[in-house]
Amino acid sequence: MTAISFEFFPPKSEAAADKLWHNISRLAPLGPDFVSVTYGAGGSTRDRTHSCVKRIIDETRLKPAAHLTCVAASKAEVDSVVDDYAAAGVKHIVALRGDMPDMGAFSPHSDGYSGSVELIEALAKRGGFDITVSAYPEKHPESGSLSDDIDLLKAKIDAGATRAITQFVFDTDAHLRFRDALAAAHVTIPVIPGIMPTTNFVGAKRMAEACGAHMPDELIALYAGLDEDLDTRKHIGASVAVDQCRKLLEEGFEYLHFYTLNQADLTFAVCRILQLGAPLKQES
Repeated sequence: MTAISFEFFPPKSEAAADKLWHNISRLAPLGPDFVSVTYGAGGSTRDRTHSCVKRIIDETRLKPAAHLTCVAASKAEVDSVVDDYAAAGVKHIVALRGDMPDMGAFSPHSDGYSGSVELIEALAKRGGFDITVSAYPEKHPESGSLSDDIDLLKAKIDAGATRAITQFVFDTDAHLRFRDALAAAHVTIPVIPGIMPTTNFVGAKRMAEACGAHMPDELIALYAGLDEDLDTRKHIGASVAVDQCRKLLEEGFEYLHFYTLNQADLTFAVCRILQLGAPLKQES
């Protein structure tokens, strides 16, 4: 059975919180392996991330994976977040270097962790957490090469990481090339493809450009002229994500991670079409 997981981001308002919990409730019956909650640039959502994770623990049966970054914070501040997570019952952390508040080049805090590897080492030494890290099938924008990225991933594994989730990818062949490159580099932990079903093509294209994710010409052509046609974009978004997931499944991938963008309907539809997750109860 294919394992699935979902990513959410913490809400910025009461209305957004209501929407988020509606979406969590909608996806929960699919029985994801875990759900992750993001941590904003420079730790900007620290309190909201913690509150969201705590509510998931208290009010659902889902297993939360809390994001943690070391950017713009001292070791003591980061360790305090870890203490709060542990006290809340968190068992799984997604350990990331993180983005600078101004989205510029990374610069370690003078009293902070030097980057993701040192952060992972500290978490592993402390114990009590399953540690997930990031991976980049199309190379991190700040990396010199894909080979450098793979070397960094191996360093994260040596430090204590047990799985990796990739940046979202729209060019499915990039996932396949990355899988083969990881196999050649003797990387054996699960590296879970990141899938981002979306109706907001303009926003997705902007994010893809920022993180160096290739947007295939045929995908761009599918959305051409549909900026004001949400209904058609919904159908296309589901079809594109289903095709991508189906190809990955046919290629032997056993895990899929969905970046939900706090919008459950599209991800739910994709999982139902592909019969991913727990079977839903029949209404009598």
